[in-house]
Amino acid sequence: MNDYGYPSQYGPESEPNQQQARFGGGQQPGFLPPTYSGGQQGLLQFSGGQQGFPPFGGGQQGSPPFGGGQQQGDAPSTPPPSYTPQESVSAFAVDPGAIRGCLYRFTFVWLNSGNSFWFYPTFVGRDSVAGYRWRNFRWVYYGTDLRRIRSFRCS
Repeated sequence: MNDYGYPSQYGPESEPNQQQARFGGGQQPGFLPPTYSGGQQGLLQFSGGQQGFPPFGGGQQGSPPFGGGQQQGDAPSTPPPSYTPQESVSAFAVDPGAIRGCLYRFTFVWLNSGNSFWFYPTFVGRDSVAGYRWRNFRWVYYGTDLRRIRSFRCS
C-alpha cells in the first residue's frame, strides 16, 4: 500500500526505500545538503565550511541567488558633469543598440515622466538598462525599462 491507501505497483522486494524515493535514487557519495546557518537570512552553511548564498543562477557562491541584485561594473569614482545638456527630441523609441554606445559613459537621461538625471549605464538588455543614477550627491544602483526613457545623451 502506498501513502494514499492504494496498492503499490512495486512488490515488497522491489519497492525503493524511502531515502532513495525522496532523493531520486540516492545521494551522490560525499554530498551533504546545505543547512540553514540561522544567522543572516538566506545564508546556507555548506559541507565545506563555507557560508553564503547557494551557487545557482548568481554565478559565484556568496552572491545572491538567481542573479538578483547582481551589479555589473563599478560606480564612477567622480561626480557627473555639472551641466545639464540640451535634450534632442526623438520621435522613435529608445532601442538597446543606441544606448549601448553609452555604456560606461556619463549619460543624461530624460524619462517620459518628466524626470531627468545623470546616469552611468553598465548593462543594456533587450528591454532594459541598468547602472548608476546620480541621486542626492552619490551614485545609486538603478535600472529601468527602455520604454520609460524619452531621450538620452552621452557625454
